[in-house]
Amino acid sequence: MDAPVRVAAVQAEPRWLDLAAGVEQLAGLIGEAAAGGAQLVTFGETFLPGYPWWIWLGSPAAGMRFVPRYAANSMTRDGAEMDRIREAAAAHRTHVVFGFSERAGGSLYMAQAFVSDTGELVAVRRKLKPTHVERSVFGEGDGSDLQVHDTSLGRIGALNCWEHLQPLTKYAMYSMGEQIHVAAWPSFSVYRGAATALGPEVNTAASLLYAVEGQTFVVAPCAVVGTAGQDLFCADDTQRQLLGLGGGFARIYGPEGTPLAEPLPETEEGILYADLDPALIAIAKSAADPVGHYARPDVFRLLISRNPAPPAVYTALEPEEPVPATVPR
Repeated sequence: MDAPVRVAAVQAEPRWLDLAAGVEQLAGLIGEAAAGGAQLVTFGETFLPGYPWWIWLGSPAAGMRFVPRYAANSMTRDGAEMDRIREAAAAHRTHVVFGFSERAGGSLYMAQAFVSDTGELVAVRRKLKPTHVERSVFGEGDGSDLQVHDTSLGRIGALNCWEHLQPLTKYAMYSMGEQIHVAAWPSFSVYRGAATALGPEVNTAASLLYAVEGQTFVVAPCAVVGTAGQDLFCADDTQRQLLGLGGGFARIYGPEGTPLAEPLPETEEGILYADLDPALIAIAKSAADPVGHYARPDVFRLLISRNPAPPAVYTALEPEEPVPATVPR
């Protein structure tokens, strides 16, 4: 990261369970952010086709009615929808990191895509462990999904939601020299006042602590639940109380914990911008570098396997040895 970078964190309501509309929304927001000078535009967890809020509101059986539609509107990493987003990134000359429900075979994964300002799909990563009831919808990633990428803006990495509460995952990311981190959140809309661990106080603190621990800029996009989301997912007043309106808490933090953008009201859609000065990383690192001068590898070390873990591995058959005419005795 050799020069200041202007970044954007999107706070918006997704086009729930409508992939085509969501892709066009995302492409439009890329253009809007680029017009604001953004060199990197970021979107929240599973922004396409929206977070599956039904999993927090009722039984798995009751939520099954959403499953076929959600699967049909989940995106592959190599289809026409990804091509459309790549084209938007290239047209506006901006890098993009966005969350989507990835369909691969018969399974879904909580994925994040890195797209360069030339429209190259740099990589796709998956959430290593979906959280709580998310495991009723999504599969797990593997060690290859711990990723930090060299780009023309600097070294960029990303995690989803409560991956920011996994100490070993965070340390693995810090060890890869992140300079800009995308902390993607779905919105802090559910169980407000009933379970603080799911609310904005804990989760915005997780983004802030990540910045300070890792001495990295943190760009934290976050979605919003509006009346469209409530109307889709909530069948009665009880469910509307569980899934409140708003929940948008997009933030941008400096590597020493400085808030770099004025937050929007939680019910408001918009884009946060900030200019990231790389000099702040050097200042933060001089105080505490947990994978450098502030580490104690003689006492603690983290063992990381970044190998892919496919469910099936195919090997070539070895040619059979000829059977001897007579068996030696």
